[in-house]
Amino acid sequence: MTDVIVIGGGPAGMLAAVSASEAGADVLLLEKNEKLGKKLFITGKGRCNVTNSASQDLIIKNIVSNPKFMFSALKAYGNTDICEDIESQGIKLKEERGGRIFPVSDHSSDVIRALKNMLEKAHVSVKLGTAVKDISAYDGSFKLILNNGSSKECRALVIATGGVSYPSTGCTGDGYAFAKKSGHTVVTPVPSLVPLEIKENWCKELQGLSLKNTGLKMYSGNRPVFEDFGEMLFTHFGVSGPMVLSASSYYPVKKNDDCRIVLDLKPALTDEMLDERLVREFSEKHEKHFINVLPDLLPAKLVPVICSLSGISAHKKCGDVTKEERRKLVIILKNLEMHISGTRGFDEAIITKGGISVKEVSPKDMMSKIVPGLFFAGEILDLDALTGGFNLQIAWSTGHAAGEGAAAYAMTDIH
Repeated sequence: MTDVIVIGGGPAGMLAAVSASEAGADVLLLEKNEKLGKKLFITGKGRCNVTNSASQDLIIKNIVSNPKFMFSALKAYGNTDICEDIESQGIKLKEERGGRIFPVSDHSSDVIRALKNMLEKAHVSVKLGTAVKDISAYDGSFKLILNNGSSKECRALVIATGGVSYPSTGCTGDGYAFAKKSGHTVVTPVPSLVPLEIKENWCKELQGLSLKNTGLKMYSGNRPVFEDFGEMLFTHFGVSGPMVLSASSYYPVKKNDDCRIVLDLKPALTDEMLDERLVREFSEKHEKHFINVLPDLLPAKLVPVICSLSGISAHKKCGDVTKEERRKLVIILKNLEMHISGTRGFDEAIITKGGISVKEVSPKDMMSKIVPGLFFAGEILDLDALTGGFNLQIAWSTGHAAGEGAAAYAMTDIH
């Protein structure tokens, strides 16, 4: 009988296996794909945003669901710990904008190689192409039925099978079924860090337009739920880009018809300053048609859309634009509203929001409060964060805690 079996060869699973082995346990890592770290390979657009250099308090602030649950795991194994472990394998890391940490090579494969080295040095047994079909608990131990019909037994079990985002990488929600079978509550998984679909048809006209230095607010009803400043992109279905992906973390799970995004296209100017600028523009170019002055204020693709929304005739001379028309234009430029009809699917989502309820898991060692000896790590848990390396840090910290916890449980004389 093996001391610890870890199901899932992603970042949380690999670190759990290493931690359990380093704590003295005999460890077997099972991965259903033909290689380890399949999803890790595509993270950060293939560059792998390992973690973020932020303080623990700031990391907690960037965790959207159940941030307090992460206090002890982050304290025990934080961003400096994972960086040291990866660099100890000869992979140099660098810091970029917003505290994001990447390998100097910009290749996620180097991070995977470091983790593989750690597994080898820790003498972890790894079985690839091995899916778990069933799990049963008996007499304080666990029996696993594998896809080839054989079985494995262990004293402690770590489930780190991920969520359901990017299902092509093997994240197909297997762990949820195992957790439910053992009596755990699974908070309904939904796509997160995902593009948003927009109701307004004019959005499609802006397809391919990228905006920088733009203000964004998201409202659920009249309640502001998210605010940011930065980059975004218009698509054939709605909006995407860094700000939008982060905003999606706050999209209500219960569909709200009045969930909307409001863009500030001129965030450096107050309403009064923008109005003064329009007065100057229209005065200096009073003989020009309204639509021919807008390119001085906006990207070309936005011109016909803003012209239409303003209600001002495209060929009206600027000198004839009324104060009331100008006031409406200011409102649109500072408060461009788009109503959200939903998110894109799991195949476009970076992470999964939802998962195993953390109320049923010990925050110190990730052990189930329902089934002794059963541990969870990574995206399978109801934990998610904004972009910037924070989700991977959740994986590292929970993986480390689960690995150490599983080893400690397996090697006690209680069972």
